[in-house]
Amino acid sequence: MIMKQFIQLTYAVLVSTLISCGGGGENAEVETPVIGYTTKDLSNPFFNIIGDTLKAEATKHGYEVIVVDGGDRAETQDKQIDDFISRKVKAIVVSPCDSKSVAASIRKANKAGIPVFTVDLACTDETAEIVSHVETDNYGGGKLAGDAMVKAIGTVGGKVLILHLATADSCVQRVTGFTEVIEAHNAKNGSAKIVISETLPGGGNQQDSKKSTAAFVQGNKDLRAIFAINDPSALGAYAALKQAGMEGGVTIVGFDGEKAGKQAIKDGKIFADPIQYPDEMARITMDSILKYIDGRKPERVIKIPAKLYYKEDADKDPELK
Repeated sequence: MIMKQFIQLTYAVLVSTLISCGGGGENAEVETPVIGYTTKDLSNPFFNIIGDTLKAEATKHGYEVIVVDGGDRAETQDKQIDDFISRKVKAIVVSPCDSKSVAASIRKANKAGIPVFTVDLACTDETAEIVSHVETDNYGGGKLAGDAMVKAIGTVGGKVLILHLATADSCVQRVTGFTEVIEAHNAKNGSAKIVISETLPGGGNQQDSKKSTAAFVQGNKDLRAIFAINDPSALGAYAALKQAGMEGGVTIVGFDGEKAGKQAIKDGKIFADPIQYPDEMARITMDSILKYIDGRKPERVIKIPAKLYYKEDADKDPELK
């Protein structure tokens, strides 16, 4: 009897040890749940901040975030979302390469029962189900950009070029807000009108924006200012102006407030930026995911106000050299 009890006790201890060491069957190894994030373009530091912050926030709660680069190609992003679905991730976060066409892939995730969240850039096709979307108040930020432009050239007016990214809903909102402020200024200041001479594709990156600006200034030496929908576009525009010897006479208003943009403001290359808060956007997105997984209902749309950032702000910014 004593021997039987000893054997039973020894067996129980052995099983307990195996389980604690990960050798106790299918429940012994608990895999870290995964969240997938596909970005628009990791060559833009803005999306790196979102990805890095999502990873950091997820780790605090026992999740892993896989970040993949859409490379600004809708078809690449579609494949990435398909891969997330195949891997049965807990949630998918998307910053769409194309605000409309991404809906087809999101509907696949909906069908698979995987919740989808968008950050910075929205999906504009309402047939796709988005649990929660976090973005800058892009319309309000566009109006701030308009205010900065009026501050810069409102007393003299002149010709303005817009470098756009029409496939991104956020940029459409920025240009809408900017244009409304300029039109309101012109209605009151007939002798100092700010004329939006042309809206050209800037691709949201330095290379395309430089190319569009360089082509435009060849026949428009009287260009007075440029509104670029993000900092990479603004920096590309500056490079083209410098190449043409026009950098001293053309005002640039950007958008984002990433470190390179802020440094350019301090250096006098960009006049001002409505700045965004990508780290805060990522934290709120992660909070929305956790709420959803916990059975609570996150807010459907969350907009974070932008703030104008001028040289006087850059001169006091401890992060800049």
